[in-house]
Amino acid sequence: MFKRVLSLALVAAFLLALLSGCGRNTADAGGSGLFLNPVPVEEVELDGEAVALAASPAAVGTFLTPDASGRLTAQNAKAVIDYSNTGDGYVMVRYTAATQKRLKVIVQGPTEVKYQYNVNWDEWTVFPLSDGNGQYEVTVYENTTGSKYAAVLSKRFSVALEDEFAPFLRPNQYVNYTDAAATVAKAQELTSGKSAPLEKVAAVYEYVVSHLTYDRQKAKSVQSGYLPDLDAVLQAGTGICFDYAALMAAMLRCQGVPCKLVVGYAGTAYHAWISVWTEEAGWIEGVVYFDGAAWQRMDPTFASSGNSSAAIMEYIGDGSNYTAKYIY
Repeated sequence: MFKRVLSLALVAAFLLALLSGCGRNTADAGGSGLFLNPVPVEEVELDGEAVALAASPAAVGTFLTPDASGRLTAQNAKAVIDYSNTGDGYVMVRYTAATQKRLKVIVQGPTEVKYQYNVNWDEWTVFPLSDGNGQYEVTVYENTTGSKYAAVLSKRFSVALEDEFAPFLRPNQYVNYTDAAATVAKAQELTSGKSAPLEKVAAVYEYVVSHLTYDRQKAKSVQSGYLPDLDAVLQAGTGICFDYAALMAAMLRCQGVPCKLVVGYAGTAYHAWISVWTEEAGWIEGVVYFDGAAWQRMDPTFASSGNSSAAIMEYIGDGSNYTAKYIY
């Protein structure tokens, strides 16, 4: 039980760091006060640092649009878990009972990492199956009092992906390009005439690090539950760590480049970065910067805020500085 408590606390801590600008040292993490209620097993205490997405397909082709087809579901009077499309790398949840209570979902895959998300009443929410093939458990929770939540519906199922890249091509809570028409259009413009994935990566990277500036004020004031509005970030030309990573990942995914948004440690600081896949090289972890001879480790926030200085790019290029914890 202690391991489960610790896992939930770590999820909350990393997501808080992602929202607040990604510059916190591990010593700043502190205790989250997150723990399971030891008496009623079905009731847990959850922190409020995760985010959720209400899908609104608009700018994406139907072949990538999440669909709650209803072929395979678990449901009761309060919620529905649709696991019809696990082969495509996602599961969907909808809380159907009218409520003003805070709602959450926890997705746990074969790595046993617990991903915690907020959800809204009467909206389908899409969750990536980031751990790949294996056994998953999805649990829906409703707030009871304070920070206590009670499980209202849970489902275990086995996942066999039809395409191993599916979770990293489709839109989800963190990389929401379903209704980001301007972002998709800009990505198409940037990658026009480019067929090689690494050429697309270079074009998107150079644009993002030159177009965005780091918003320190936003980093100080961002609230729990924040999700990047990609078109708004694009228009403003400023953003926090989450904005940089989500914008770049969305641009690459919508142009057919498998891309992971990763949360973890950059040195001793919580941070976020992206990794891409190419047929020639496979997964290039954290790569975007190209020096004319080799692709280097890339972190769009560090590269932009450091004006792509030699010292920053050397740090980004050192794989030992990156330790992945959560993948979206």
